Amino acid sequence: MSSLEVLNASDPPGALRLSQRAPEVFRRAIPTGKPFPFSLLEAAESPDTWTEYEQLLVACLRTGDDKAASLCLERLTQRFGATDDRIRAMKGLYQEATAKNQEDLEKVLDEYDRILSETPMNLPVQKRKIALLRSLSRPQDATIALVEYVESNPTDAEAWCELADLYQSQGLFSQAIFCAEEALLITPNAWNVHARLGELQLIAAASSQEGNETAQKLYNAAIGRFCRSIELCDDYLRGYYGLKTATSRYLQSGSAKSGQSTLAIETVKDLNSRATQKLKTIIEHRSKNRRPSDVDEAELIAVRELLDRSK
Repeated sequence: MSSLEVLNASDPPGALRLSQRAPEVFRRAIPTGKPFPFSLLEAAESPDTWTEYEQLLVACLRTGDDKAASLCLERLTQRFGATDDRIRAMKGLYQEATAKNQEDLEKVLDEYDRILSETPMNLPVQKRKIALLRSLSRPQDATIALVEYVESNPTDAEAWCELADLYQSQGLFSQAIFCAEEALLITPNAWNVHARLGELQLIAAASSQEGNETAQKLYNAAIGRFCRSIELCDDYLRGYYGLKTATSRYLQSGSAKSGQSTLAIETVKDLNSRATQKLKTIIEHRSKNRRPSDVDEAELIAVRELLDRSK
C-alpha cells in the first residue's frame, strides 16, 4: 500500500505534508530494470511506487519545491520514457508551474498543440491544454477544446462536469445543466453530481424572471436533486446546504406566496426545517471532532452564515 495520502485539490495542508516527505521517498531504492540475478537485489516494482511519484510531483509544484518536482519528473521519465502520454502531460504541468510569465505559458500551449498534432488521442495532454486555456482566461477556447474532448470521450463524467462549470462561468445555464445531466447518466449514484446539478438549476432559477413558469420548474427540480443527493449520502453538507437554500428561495418566490405553488407548501417547509436541523448537527459534530485535514473551513463559515440569515 502506498504510504502517501491521496492529494486533494482543496487541501493545501495535505499538499504541504506530502511535499515534506520528498526526502523519504527519494531515499528509497527504485527498480532500474537490471537483468537477472541483479534484479533480485532491488525492491519489487509496483504501481504504487509510481503513483507516489506522480502525487509527490503535484504536491511539490503546489508548494513551490520545484527542485523536488524536477527529480520526480526525471525518475518518472526514466521509467516510462519521454514519449509516454502521461509523462508528456506531467512535463507540461511542470513547465506551467515554473513559467515566469504569460509568454512562457503560451509556449507551453504551443507545445501541447504540437504534441496533439502528432498524437491527437493523447488524452492527458488534451486535458492539460484545456486546463491551461482556462488559466489563461480563455473560456471560449477551453469550451471548444472540451466539447471536442467529450465528443470523442463521452463517458468521461469528470469532463462533463468541467464543461458544465465552463458554461456556467459564461452564463450559459441551460448548456451547463445539460452537461451535468450527461454526467449523471454515467454516474447515477454520485451524490456530489446530483448536488451540483441542483446548484446549477438553483442559479438558473435565480437568473430567470421571478415567478415565471421556467423558474418554478427549476426550483422544483433543484429541490429534487438536493433530496436525492442527501438520500445517497446522509451527511453530505453541500446537499443539505443546497436543500436549505432551494427551499428557502422557493418559499419566498411569487408562486409560493400567491398560492400557485406546484409543490405542497407544508412539504417544502418540512424539508427546510429538516435541512436546518441537519446542518446544525453536522456543524456541531465537525466543530468538536474535526482535524485540519478533514474539514473545509470555508464550508463551515458558509453554513453558519446561511443559518444566521435564516433566524
